[in-house]
Amino acid sequence: MTTTAEPSTTRRGGATAAMGAMALGGFAIGTTEFATMGLLPQVAETFDISIPTAGHAISLYALGVVVGAPLIAGLAAKLPRKGLLIALTIALAVGNGLSALAPNTTLLMVSRFVAGLPHGAFFGIAAVVATTLVPPERRGTAVARIMVGLTVANLVGVPVATAAGQQIGWRVAYLAVTVIALFTTLSLARWLPRIPAARDAGVAAELRAFRRPQVWFALVTGMIGFGGMFAVYSYISPITTEVTGLPGSAVPWALATFGLGMTLGAMTGGRFIDRSVMGSVFGGLIVTAAVLVAFALTATVPVLAFTLVFLLGYVTQVLAAALQVRLMDASPDAPSLASSSNHAALNLANGAGAWLGGLAIAAGWGFTSTAWVGVALSLAGLAVAALSVVVERRSAARAPEYAAS
Repeated sequence: MTTTAEPSTTRRGGATAAMGAMALGGFAIGTTEFATMGLLPQVAETFDISIPTAGHAISLYALGVVVGAPLIAGLAAKLPRKGLLIALTIALAVGNGLSALAPNTTLLMVSRFVAGLPHGAFFGIAAVVATTLVPPERRGTAVARIMVGLTVANLVGVPVATAAGQQIGWRVAYLAVTVIALFTTLSLARWLPRIPAARDAGVAAELRAFRRPQVWFALVTGMIGFGGMFAVYSYISPITTEVTGLPGSAVPWALATFGLGMTLGAMTGGRFIDRSVMGSVFGGLIVTAAVLVAFALTATVPVLAFTLVFLLGYVTQVLAAALQVRLMDASPDAPSLASSSNHAALNLANGAGAWLGGLAIAAGWGFTSTAWVGVALSLAGLAVAALSVVVERRSAARAPEYAAS
């Protein structure tokens, strides 16, 4: 399945501007996804609820991603790509605008679900569109540029939104994302070329990807293994203040440290994936578990806590990219749904990690218990990845037998 941009898009400047517009959308999405984690205490105080209950806003956003990513990518398979991406950024603006205006907990939760709906479809479709704007040998670079918006959001957008939310009020963070999303809409309308859907596009064609066992193994690995990071990161604000013993003003710095790790992971982690995709998956899960063990034991020491937060950001970004490549390798003929489903899987991990971490806190085990929850999830994801390799090798061994018969 391929799409082709109109002739004018072959100009380098036009392609760069178009990818910049899509990266800006990634910046808005990354900011709204992760800023909530740094503002949980303020949200909880506003509505007079516990921090674990406020954490449900994270879970419902993730649920919106899980529902919206495959649903939109499948049902909108025949729509022109430019119009679809514009519609998704408008939906993002609406969801965040409603979040900023929510008068009670129920409407906030509904608004976060709505805000999550366009997330996965936007990234999945933008990644496919980006590859049509450049020569084939630069496809990887194009996709990386789209994802840079997400990593820069964690480096700059989330800390700034968190600091502003602490000083002015958490609603300002969602208002800021609303403005960025609307600006993205205008940028896409101005710079993104008209790109029709693939000629053979359709729900049935996209759904064929789910017939392949390795697609499911890759998705489940992400759903479970990536939850290890989210179990801790979802509660990074209270961990920084209650466990590490730093003031609330240190929370944006903790978030920026995580974002710096993600950004460097996106910039340099590709060399590991180029050497071995599955090796990067295994290594990412093992190192994540090791970092979380160390974090559980040393989170009371500021220097060590920040160092481990940086490493967590780095390794999970490499892991996310490796899972993306693994999934695309397993489903080359359904790129939009495959890319979107990967983001759905990772956000299911977001919701599950936040929920399980919240259960551990609510049970009275303390904020560092979230790290042990993360270790268990990382090792469970590792087991699924190992099983996928066993199944793949057995299938490859049977193939010559069937060919011979």
